[in-house]
Amino acid sequence: MEESNEKEREEGAVAAAEDESSGRYLDLTSFQLHDLGEVEIPEGLVELDLTSNRLSSLDPRIGILSGLRKLSLRQNLFQDDGIEPISTWDAISGLQELVLRDNRLTKIPDVGIFKSLLVFDVSFNEISSMNGVSKVSNTLKELYVSKNEVSKIEEIEHLHALQILELGSNRLRASDGELTNIDKFTRAVARTKPHQGCELVRVKMYQKIKPAE
Repeated sequence: MEESNEKEREEGAVAAAEDESSGRYLDLTSFQLHDLGEVEIPEGLVELDLTSNRLSSLDPRIGILSGLRKLSLRQNLFQDDGIEPISTWDAISGLQELVLRDNRLTKIPDVGIFKSLLVFDVSFNEISSMNGVSKVSNTLKELYVSKNEVSKIEEIEHLHALQILELGSNRLRASDGELTNIDKFTRAVARTKPHQGCELVRVKMYQKIKPAE
């Protein structure tokens, strides 16, 4: 029965790809795919949604989608090594939105290749540090790092266009003289407003930060 269900899901994914092959958006959400071997990926795609599957490695065909602007790998089984190839895929360097939410990442992946990135989501992983954010393009407007193991806000000074920063449900606290104080942080980010002419940055914490004792 399980094999039959898996076959039906694969056939459904193939049908979805065929139905949308003439378009620029491919939605393969919730097909529980372990790989994309049976799926046709049109070269003209602008948006690819692979949310809620069982993927743990990147299909190399994604790396040649030169027009790709949005890629969602949300709710899969990606570990750090499974995502690493994306940092070398020059053909998709125009990507503007990358969603890696709800996987098994332990560090911020290298996304420095994406010079026009606007949205970057690594929420609901197992990331312990914001190390790597310094490589993210300064074009970024939305950064989501909620529900991880991050203990310190860092490497965001260059993100002058940032409008939304979500860091809720982490381990942020004041320690070792390096205060992670929400008021101080808000002012630090807001200082870029007059120079950049952008709207007030919205900071979501969902968590009270205790002052140093």
